[in-house]
Amino acid sequence: MKNKRCIVTGGCGFIGSALVRHLVLEEKVKVLVVDNLTYAGVPESLKEAGLDVDDLPPRGEILMPEEGPGLLIADICDTEAMARAFREFRPDTIFHLAAESHVDRSIDGPGEFIRTNVMGTASLLQVSLDWWREHPSFVFQHISTDEVYGSLGEEGFFTENTPYSPHSPYSASKAASDHLVRAWHDTYALPVRITNCSNNYGPYHFPEKLIPLVILNCLDGKSIPVYGAGANVRDWLYVDDHVKALCLVNEKGRDGETYNVGGHNEKTNLEVVKTVCAILDDLRPRADGASYESLITYVKDRPGHDLRYAIDPTKLMTELGWKPSQNFETGIRKTVEWYLSNEWWWRPIREKRYSGERLGKG
Repeated sequence: MKNKRCIVTGGCGFIGSALVRHLVLEEKVKVLVVDNLTYAGVPESLKEAGLDVDDLPPRGEILMPEEGPGLLIADICDTEAMARAFREFRPDTIFHLAAESHVDRSIDGPGEFIRTNVMGTASLLQVSLDWWREHPSFVFQHISTDEVYGSLGEEGFFTENTPYSPHSPYSASKAASDHLVRAWHDTYALPVRITNCSNNYGPYHFPEKLIPLVILNCLDGKSIPVYGAGANVRDWLYVDDHVKALCLVNEKGRDGETYNVGGHNEKTNLEVVKTVCAILDDLRPRADGASYESLITYVKDRPGHDLRYAIDPTKLMTELGWKPSQNFETGIRKTVEWYLSNEWWWRPIREKRYSGERLGKG
């Protein structure tokens, strides 16, 4: 990544902010964050990388300080704003992470997912194509999800050749964006790389998602909702391991290729919830002496809830030499410890943006 200039869309989100922190603090590259600052865009996630959250630029104006990441608050569907960002920042690559990403919210309001994830990706692809024709070393990197593959049975893994079979408005919109990226490569020869990852977890995770929701509900003494019997299985990937994979793919990956990123950490949702409860029992015991497990409440399952996801990351590991540094046991404890130590970050979100209410009832 040395000397590259990188645009990161969705850089104030969970995975995006982790990538920006890594690029700025570890890779020492120049970064422009493009984020629309919708409900899940949290500029405070970039304070560690040097963003001055008390002096954010007006919408549509590019902030480009000498140190730390730059910021453009804009909608990726605004093609003119995106083209201006390319002209002014002059990127060598773009990491495209901007997306509506919560399955439950896609059930309640699919239109915004189609607009941002499909139309926004198309907008960026066209701007990138125009830029690449003048700057042939440019690379478009698209970050996607394992949910595009649908649901697995009790055995087997998703590979890069698994047929797409999305079951929610969210996964369908991401599948469509993946197809668009491939189409721009196959039709126009735009250099692209696609990654599909398993469930991420770690610091700065917006509290609508399972793990931070469980942690914060425990700390607030609220019930912990578990869908159905909690038997749905997910493969968990520590977010810092994911962003290192993204940089490897950008640096060494082959144009037009897909790379699956997974942690080989399959857990049922109930196992995840009980693990978080046990760690909190150890680190922050309840005043009444009861286990946090007593807060678990089983609720009606999510519509179209896929049974199992599991990624085979062999291609990424053998071709590019990636391997995760965290297993679930080490990563989940680090995650719980981070939330216990960083109430400054999550408490305002919990009070002003999302308090833990049930979403996605259909």
